[in-house]
Amino acid sequence: MTDVNFAALAPEIILTLAAVLIILVDAFTPRGLGRPAILTLATIGIVLSAAVALPLLGQNSTAFSGALSIDAFAVYFKLLFLLAAVLVLFASTDLLEGLPQFKAEFVGLVLFATAALMMMAAARELITAYIALEMSSLSIAFLSAWNKRDVRSTEAGLKYFLLSAMSSAVLLYGMALLYGLTGQTQFDAIAREVTRTPNAALLLSLAMLLAGFGFKVSAVPFQLWTPDVYEGAPTPVTAFLSVASKAAGFALTIRVLETALTASREDWYLLVALIAAATMTVGNIVALVQSNVKRMLAYSSIAQAGYILVGVAAASERGNAAVLFYLLAYTATNLAAFGAVIGISRMVGSEQISDFRGLYHRSPWLAFALAVSLLSLAGLPPFAGFFGKLYVFLAAAESNLLPLVVFGVINSAISLYYYAQVIHDMYMLPSEREAATHWSPTQSISLAVAVAGVFVLGILSGGLLAWQDVAARTLAR
Repeated sequence: MTDVNFAALAPEIILTLAAVLIILVDAFTPRGLGRPAILTLATIGIVLSAAVALPLLGQNSTAFSGALSIDAFAVYFKLLFLLAAVLVLFASTDLLEGLPQFKAEFVGLVLFATAALMMMAAARELITAYIALEMSSLSIAFLSAWNKRDVRSTEAGLKYFLLSAMSSAVLLYGMALLYGLTGQTQFDAIAREVTRTPNAALLLSLAMLLAGFGFKVSAVPFQLWTPDVYEGAPTPVTAFLSVASKAAGFALTIRVLETALTASREDWYLLVALIAAATMTVGNIVALVQSNVKRMLAYSSIAQAGYILVGVAAASERGNAAVLFYLLAYTATNLAAFGAVIGISRMVGSEQISDFRGLYHRSPWLAFALAVSLLSLAGLPPFAGFFGKLYVFLAAAESNLLPLVVFGVINSAISLYYYAQVIHDMYMLPSEREAATHWSPTQSISLAVAVAGVFVLGILSGGLLAWQDVAARTLAR
């Protein structure tokens, strides 16, 4: 008898129904729903979804014949995605205001993508994971190309769609090969079939899986799409892509490696460590020469993926817990950075870093928000990013990956240069032109919550890590 438990899918069902309701009500309203009504309905759906997900934190079971997990690990990521979605939607006020139509469709697609990412984090079976990944990728591709009259946006959407399809094909080949070797699709069943004996076919499958996951998290050498898509997509979409989609990719990567391929840990941990080192280095070095702030944050995002992979390479419960904390800190930090960029780019009419000169004199709040987020990304105390890096480096050191830790520290020092350059321009150089901007209440709330999170997560990092420890331990059960 199959364990059909719709309660396990209740958060995703609520979010999907909210998206459908927004689109249908807007379609049958003569003049369409206004922006406030759309955002209100979306927020209600997100809050209800989170309220239903919270009681599932204490469970540790499966549903739908083992296809989905109901555990603290899955719920942790679901809440993370919901938080990212509501903050991104609040920051999308300017984008929605500029759309003559299709406001409801934009918000609906964000909710659909969030529901797909939530399923991805809970997936405990290959086919379920692949379907969830494809659902999220298609939604994000459409969102990236939303400004259809902007050549950069259409290019971003097309590039993401084509390269996503290619990476999905590689990932699917890896999954098919793993199924052929084990005859199983469920992760725990695969784990029982995989032995510690080296196997060429298994190594090939592992390489293909890591390639597919590497595209999702922007790891080198699968990161080539990242700067163009980040620059061309609408900034709120870039923010959502940089945090929620990346976090889902890491959630699926950790679950597959730690649940299905735990017996092959000796085969994959070193490969992940090498990818981490390459990702950190490429991201930071190329970021040094960027003049567009979104491209700079894109390469910064690549580097951040390298730091997170350090925790994955640790291949331990402590490493997984550190990754979970890092992703939470990174979500708050990057949403603060992109939230500030949305306001600054509208104020100065440009995304060029050179136009940020003297920003402190024109908008102290936006300059402060961006400076805090950049210092957190650089890994300076007392911000959340410092403790995120500290925890993943400690976990790697405990797993005898000291060279990788040293490499990470050196890369953090390199990153400080280009982060500090932006802060220097904002605070130390004179303003070349005067400008003013309208800042909506929802955008202010989104940015304030993100900036507060950068501070709070840093101050409460020790207590919060215990929550991540609980979520990480559920993987081993």
